[in-house]
Amino acid sequence: MALKTLNFPIHWRSKPSLPNADRPILRIPPRRSARPASPVVAVAANGNNGFRGIDGGGAASAGKGVPKNVDLVTLGNLCVDIVLGVPSLPPASKEDRRAYMERLAASRPHKNFWEAGGNCNLAIAAARLGLLCFTLGHVGDEIYGNFLLDVLHDENISFVGMSKNVDSTANIAAYETLLCWVLVDPFQKHGFCSRADFSEEPAFSWMTELTEEVKMAIQEAKILFCNGYAFDELLPDLIVSALDYAIGAGTTVFFDPGPRGRTLAHGTPDEQKALELFLKQSDVLLLTSDEVESLTGIKNPIQAGEALIRRGERTKWVIIKMGSKGSILINRSTVSCAPAFKVNVVDSVGCGDSFTAAIAFGFLHGMPTINTLALANAVGAATATGCGAGRNVARLCKVLELLKQSNLNEDDKFWSKLIEGNGLTSEVLLLSKVSINGRNDRLVRIPISNVVFELLPKFDAACESSVTRS
Repeated sequence: MALKTLNFPIHWRSKPSLPNADRPILRIPPRRSARPASPVVAVAANGNNGFRGIDGGGAASAGKGVPKNVDLVTLGNLCVDIVLGVPSLPPASKEDRRAYMERLAASRPHKNFWEAGGNCNLAIAAARLGLLCFTLGHVGDEIYGNFLLDVLHDENISFVGMSKNVDSTANIAAYETLLCWVLVDPFQKHGFCSRADFSEEPAFSWMTELTEEVKMAIQEAKILFCNGYAFDELLPDLIVSALDYAIGAGTTVFFDPGPRGRTLAHGTPDEQKALELFLKQSDVLLLTSDEVESLTGIKNPIQAGEALIRRGERTKWVIIKMGSKGSILINRSTVSCAPAFKVNVVDSVGCGDSFTAAIAFGFLHGMPTINTLALANAVGAATATGCGAGRNVARLCKVLELLKQSNLNEDDKFWSKLIEGNGLTSEVLLLSKVSINGRNDRLVRIPISNVVFELLPKFDAACESSVTRS
């Protein structure tokens, strides 16, 4: 899941974190070890505020002639998680919550409790699947920002700064790296606390237009990912301008409104307009069953997803995340359903982001929809077996282990009830343990063994390589 962010005034800083004019806008931060930077992601802005293209092929963007060398770029929602065990989660009262957070921020937590958060989760999971990823956003020129950039660098992910229109007279807190306090109580329940909880404006409301570097990154990308948490940081008009630019550049748009979808639907006129544009013009929508019901008023997730497909002007896929039950992918001709994998869940933070990374992989590689869901469920489940997100998201070898075990959490009654009585004209594919294809009217059972047989060759060599390097 994407995380909310928090940044209370921090008093131990030795210098302000205004964006540094000498800092490269698109860069891999210098390593602090002797290991050479990966040649695949060593990309920098040139002197003309353009990009030096990444080595390799790629289809040209629509009407632009710019090679699509980057698999995935994420928009905003970059933060450092501070993961702390607490005796109880924050109180409900807004003022009490503010006081609670200020007490936490009064002293800097040890670096052992820091982790890359927000869209870093998605980017790291995607990079571990072999996708070339950029993150677009803002981090401060201070200890937390340097930590975040180091993590991204170590995961072979490039950073493109969005800093523009800097006001040197503004409160320096407006330019600091965002912090997210991830609070875990003794019952393993989570609370996410954010500066956005106490602000009427986005955290980086000083950003009003896309930089040329950001535009070029979107042009070079095959997928632009945006989620609802971007609205905590960026103005709606700025986010919509990224959507418009992506469409003009022939870049596929993924949108996950997340829990913010409900508040955006009842937010300011600009927020409501932006949400409506993303729901209609995105190529791929990702939502939980609760979120899709909230936005459509339709309880059945398949019917709700089909409603979004019909409303959409460009919508190709609607993916519904069903938690421990699995996931559903709806397009204009089929409905694909995949039960989840059975695992011992340690921590659910980052599972949704990891899931999305695999959806992007399947989309880009033209994989069958049922194969894409199986991979996404495995990546999400692999993340759930670890503690926390960031660098703790799924590693490829764990994903392959789950696929080989093929221990599906099958629940025929659940899926039959969901599918029956929908008046569906689309073919329904259901991932199953059955050893042979089975068909019942519109329901086609796809054996997990067949899917795994097709998936493993794509990753086995990469897994062996990663084990050798480690």
